[in-house]
Amino acid sequence: MGAIGIDWQVLLAQFVNFAILFGLLSVLLYKPMRRMLDERSNKIKESMEQAEQIKEQMTKSEEQVKLQLDTARREGQDILAQAAQMGERLKEEAKGEARQEAEVIVARARTEIERERDQAIDEVKREFVDLAITAAEKVVNESLDREKHRRLIEEVLEQAPKREG
Repeated sequence: MGAIGIDWQVLLAQFVNFAILFGLLSVLLYKPMRRMLDERSNKIKESMEQAEQIKEQMTKSEEQVKLQLDTARREGQDILAQAAQMGERLKEEAKGEARQEAEVIVARARTEIERERDQAIDEVKREFVDLAITAAEKVVNESLDREKHRRLIEEVLEQAPKREG
């Protein structure tokens, strides 16, 4: 090997230097670097697992929120339906009260009309009696006992409707 320019002693020294350098680099640089890369890889895995857990939790939370929204929507619709029913019931009650008030007013009006009619009939009877007495006085040309004739005519008038009925 000497002919090609290789010296065994130098070659052996370089191998020894290379082995020492490789050993030192392996111990001082490669193992700590490997440990640091493994730790980083573990941290990345943990972060990915946490991200997956968070994603799953978010999915569950979204489902719960959707369920709560659906429940709230249904409850709101139920409340609206109850309010509509209550409004309808109050409307019916108000109509019933209005009908009752109208019936009371009509009954009062009828009573008042009957009373006024009776008064008008009594007034007409009185005027008729007075006219009859006045006419009789003029016919007879003398003054009759006004009270006696009045009673007599009133009795006749009271008996007259009974005969017709």
